[in-house]
Amino acid sequence: MAVPKRKTSASKRNMRRSHDKMTVSAVSECPNCGETIRPHHACGGCGEYRGREVLTVAED
Repeated sequence: MAVPKRKTSASKRNMRRSHDKMTVSAVSECPNCGETIRPHHACGGCGEYRGREVLTVAED
């Protein structure tokens, strides 16, 4: 059975984990209503995607 000979140091452990961090998701602004949306997604505020209405949004 494979067993480590030495304890992994905190430095080595942290170097291995350096790519596991959270990243900020990209956002853009809807050209129709100005609400922030994720790229390549329909706007939840006005229901438009690439200049045409694809969702029917209920008015509150």
